[in-house]
Amino acid sequence: MRLGMLLRYHGHDLALAEVLEAERLGYDSVWSGEAYGTDAVTPTAWILARTTRIRAGTGIMQMQARTPACTAMTALTLQALSNNRFLLGIGASGPQVVEGWHGVPFGKPMARTREYIEILRKILKREAALQHQGELYQIPYTGPGATGLGKPLKSILHGDPGMPIYAASITPIGLRTAGEVADGVLPIFMSPEKTKMVTDPLRAGIAKGRPGRTLADFDVAPYVRIAMGPDLQACRDALKPELALYIGGMGARSKNFYNDVTRQLGYEDAAVKIQDAFLGGRRAEAIAAVPDALVDEVSLVGSPERIKDRLQAWKEAGKSHEVGSMLLSDATVESLRVVAEAVL
Repeated sequence: MRLGMLLRYHGHDLALAEVLEAERLGYDSVWSGEAYGTDAVTPTAWILARTTRIRAGTGIMQMQARTPACTAMTALTLQALSNNRFLLGIGASGPQVVEGWHGVPFGKPMARTREYIEILRKILKREAALQHQGELYQIPYTGPGATGLGKPLKSILHGDPGMPIYAASITPIGLRTAGEVADGVLPIFMSPEKTKMVTDPLRAGIAKGRPGRTLADFDVAPYVRIAMGPDLQACRDALKPELALYIGGMGARSKNFYNDVTRQLGYEDAAVKIQDAFLGGRRAEAIAAVPDALVDEVSLVGSPERIKDRLQAWKEAGKSHEVGSMLLSDATVESLRVVAEAVL
């Protein structure tokens, strides 16, 4: 099982000291996310420029915010400038961000993922000038408003056609799609005791994809929050506000993918209470409704000894390829060292 870490969302604090320590310790990757503030690409480029070995990825680039060709150019450029250390993560985000921030239709996320990755691979391989006629993308474009002057083009820049492409998927249909067309997946919540929630749909998708692949050829890279300290309850409580935000507020009552995953993990009553409180403006109540057991299950909390003990379950999942990379969120220099000592 490889180790990685997540950057913070705030552009003024990229946790560079933690990144440099992770690189020294032998961590494999560092990832930058985006919501509706800091973008994913700029911090990734900054980290690649400040490091020499560790890989850096976008976790994730929102597809609706960029054309596939724009994403491909960004990926090829970062790949070239970093000695092939760039990892490409893409995702559909959610309707609140896509329509409320980017001002475009949310549309069909699975169809978009398929077409997007198909176009990316065509650009990376450079086997022919780019052409694609799909439901969502037509290249060259010939629809309303077209000049008729568009022509198929091939990337000027040569890159590694095997660049890994990760998808941020958490729903069963999203995981099946990721297994079929991507090289890795970035689940935001995962339990090492309930890996089949992720791996069963992935295996179904992998079986439909490129021939000869198995789960061993696919990188399951969950986000795992970590809070280390002598006071176990304080560590749990430190992670609850973010969990409450995702479970309660990252989506409408009728469409919140994170709330759905929480229910699937076995915390249906808590998911309802968290969402009711959060959408009702009672954030403190929503945070208090996050179960300690949920935090314990999907995170690493408590003393170094407790964290090392909990890592055994994750390492077992790694042995069966149900977890390929563990990506630590909220890590400090000290917690990076404790996890490295237990895993690497």
